[in-house]
Amino acid sequence: MIPWLVELDDFPAVERALREPDGLLAAGGELTPSWLLAAYHQGVFPWFSEGEPILWWSPDPRLVLRPQNVRIRRSLAKVLRRGHFEVRLDSAFDQVIRACAEPREPGGGTWISPAIQAAYCRMHELGYAHSVECWRDGKLVGGLYGIALGKVFFGESMFSRESDASKVALAYLARLLERYEFAMIDCQMTTPHLLSMGASEIPRTEFTAALRAWTRHEGLPGAWTTELLAPINWT
Repeated sequence: MIPWLVELDDFPAVERALREPDGLLAAGGELTPSWLLAAYHQGVFPWFSEGEPILWWSPDPRLVLRPQNVRIRRSLAKVLRRGHFEVRLDSAFDQVIRACAEPREPGGGTWISPAIQAAYCRMHELGYAHSVECWRDGKLVGGLYGIALGKVFFGESMFSRESDASKVALAYLARLLERYEFAMIDCQMTTPHLLSMGASEIPRTEFTAALRAWTRHEGLPGAWTTELLAPINWT
């Protein structure tokens, strides 16, 4: 059994999360900014299918990517040096989250429901949620979005409509965060793609301790401008 959340102070300690399914902590609550901020500060995130109650998760171990450790393979480095994509920040957040919500295969579903989209667009308006976007010939072809608190970026989802677009967005995000001395990117769930980019698993206790330390630091509050990216040397 998991607790049903009614009040904001009802979040249980993450150590109470289930082992199976890994990290399921609680249900209920709301997707307002105050609930989301309280959750992220504790290393908890919402993940549920449309029609389900809100489910809150804190898996153990946790997949994280240190910005300085992002792995850029030779083929990706060539794409970056050639400037194949125009990379922008926060210029089309709503388009990015809608693209991330598109099913990955015909007939597939998505956890990025209209309620999730509305909640994170509100977080974007408040300066907490950000997008990194790849454009080509005036069209959005890839990108990612997530939440920034202090010196931690919580990655939520990414998409590609052209080869390497999401990898380019992640590479730019990592360089940006490294420049501004962010401690880590929370990748939440382990995937082969993120492992190939340099992410690694750490115990939840280590992750939550890092959160307590690094979310207290001044990060990059407010809207992010594309000028934050320049210049980046990909040699």
